[in-house]
Amino acid sequence: MSNDAQDGIVIIGAGECGARTALALRDEGFAGTITLLGSEAHLPYERPPLSKDVLTGADSPTLREIASREQFETSGITFLPGSNAVEVDRAGKQVRLSDGQALGYSKLLLATGASPRRLPMAEGSHHCVYLRTHDDAIAIREKLGRGGHVAIIGGGFIGLEIAASARKLGCAVTIIEGLERILMRGVPAEIARVIHDEHERQGARIITAKSLASIEDNDDQATVTLTDGEVIAADMAVVGIGAIPNVALAEAAGLEISNGIAVDQHLRTSDPSIYAAGDCASFPVAVYGGRRVRLESWRNTHDQAKVAASNMLGGDAIIDAVPWFWSDQYDLGLQVAGLADEGMTTVRRDVGDGAFILFSLADDGRLVAASGIGPGNSVARDIRIAEMLIAKRAHPDPALLAASDTKLKALLAA
Repeated sequence: MSNDAQDGIVIIGAGECGARTALALRDEGFAGTITLLGSEAHLPYERPPLSKDVLTGADSPTLREIASREQFETSGITFLPGSNAVEVDRAGKQVRLSDGQALGYSKLLLATGASPRRLPMAEGSHHCVYLRTHDDAIAIREKLGRGGHVAIIGGGFIGLEIAASARKLGCAVTIIEGLERILMRGVPAEIARVIHDEHERQGARIITAKSLASIEDNDDQATVTLTDGEVIAADMAVVGIGAIPNVALAEAAGLEISNGIAVDQHLRTSDPSIYAAGDCASFPVAVYGGRRVRLESWRNTHDQAKVAASNMLGGDAIIDAVPWFWSDQYDLGLQVAGLADEGMTTVRRDVGDGAFILFSLADDGRLVAASGIGPGNSVARDIRIAEMLIAKRAHPDPALLAASDTKLKALLAA
């Protein structure tokens, strides 16, 4: 079967970014064909609940769908679940699927997302799992419901969020991080320490600066052996050691790859008819002098979906948002705006109830990041204002940043 409609737009990847781009195209007035390809059997859904509500909810978990089947049909969007693209023919402007179908396109969006980084020594184990999809979450939920001991391999966000969910369900938890502390990527040590202490207060054990020697199945358990000889027997081992962008299609098609599918500020790849967005794409951030980054965040997918839709229809929108992400663990809310590693000095601001914000300043005094931690959403308002200050390339007085009685809005007005 072949579809040669050259006015059509094909989107490979029905995650948050791909699905929202399809809907945004209709909002922008595009009247041509839109085909959305999803490798999973489910309708497009949001992923942040997978490590939280889906694991711990009392009721049977349901998908938090981005749009219903009826909404896609009403919008004239052809959604093909369980479809795997195997080749992008740039010369012929076609996408070939594993079932032999070929889809023509005028513009193509690669929203292929990312996959969990695999741990070679865990391959073949029946008790080592990864979390990326709804089906993964359901399988993990079933095992957590039995109680027992859960080993979390990796002290990043996904591992720690699963650890918090496991403790909420009464499981014993051991977190194993090979680096010297948890959350080494993008989170200041002072904030990582607060999260570390809260996990231990909640009963989790955290091991840092120790490497894995082996992982083996032993009857109904995974036996994790550390290089110092310690043996940890767990009913389940969850591997959360990061994610790698899904670039195989783009690479095979000859597109530029740089820590993901390389795009410009308009989300165009090295082929002007092909765009990339979401977790799979790396892009230049203007506020950091064009530094190329790849962001795995909920807000990034939303922002880029709008830009991709506009530009595939001839627009000139750019990605200019300040990087932002959050994580909820137990009763703590963490928010980070900007890139903390751009900073040279740090200013602390206490905001009450044990909450605080660390402002990162470049060597010229420019605010480049703000990282906050506290109960619930206690830091959300100030982080939002800090985000605007970063976007303005502001040089706030450090003393005013530190003073809890200073209204950050006043700094923004200045």
